[in-house]
Amino acid sequence: MTTVERRAAATSAPGGTARTGDRPPRRELGVANVFSHGFLLLWALLTVLPLVWVVFNSLRTDGEILADPWSLPDAPHFENWARAWNKAHIGRYLLNSGVVVIGSLALTMFFGATAAYVFARYEFRGRQIVYYLFVGGMMFPVFLALVPLFFVVRNLGLFATWTGLILVYAAYSLPFTVFFLTAFFRTLPTSVGEAAMIDGCGHFRLFFRVMLPMARPGLISVAIFNFLSQWNQFLLPQVLMQGNDSKWVLAQGLSALAISQGYQNDYSGLFAGLTIGMLPVLFVYVAFQRQVQSGLTAGQLK
Repeated sequence: MTTVERRAAATSAPGGTARTGDRPPRRELGVANVFSHGFLLLWALLTVLPLVWVVFNSLRTDGEILADPWSLPDAPHFENWARAWNKAHIGRYLLNSGVVVIGSLALTMFFGATAAYVFARYEFRGRQIVYYLFVGGMMFPVFLALVPLFFVVRNLGLFATWTGLILVYAAYSLPFTVFFLTAFFRTLPTSVGEAAMIDGCGHFRLFFRVMLPMARPGLISVAIFNFLSQWNQFLLPQVLMQGNDSKWVLAQGLSALAISQGYQNDYSGLFAGLTIGMLPVLFVYVAFQRQVQSGLTAGQLK
């Protein structure tokens, strides 16, 4: 029996040991797992601890914060939240942000989904050129467009209005939405659409009644990403909403609160305003985290 035959018999026989090239050594896998889990744990601590510190300080008095900013509150002072909501007008800014983000998100998802579906499912002349023009918008920084955008919005009579800000938000969110959803629509089975067309389903009905429900994980994922970016947007509203503080969004309100409360030494009110501002984002992510994960992984399976 040759050497090759002995090795083959040893690996095929019961109790035979497999070749070392078949699987990576367990020791290396263990070291990689420990390193990756340790890095993720460190990242989680760096992310969570500042948020917890803000929440705890929002329930303390100014004297307790100045005496020991790292200790736990002796008793919760929810009047800090009420003061930030009423005196600092956080409630009004929160409502303004809700109106702007809901309006811009609806426009972004509608036009982004329809454009992405056309790019993914239909062949026409110039399709790739138009698609790359959309994708190229992701590489265009907003800082370069502030001055011409200011004059365009002002000349249209939309300066310092919710309508102007909603349209600008939607325009800057469309490139990523089209890029993400085009790849997602391409993973959907074509047999379902063909069967619906054979049954007499038109193009519009096929899109709204068949394809959109199938693309729900991807729609929810990109909607949450757009919600987070639009909710935390500060530069665009700071430029386009000047002179009308009654329509400021939350980012502008928190910036003004940080400046005013810093001069007034009302640190508990500042922390309370920050806590109120981050609660909607935290609630949205916790409520839809499974949909986000399924949407990110569904595009890898076909």
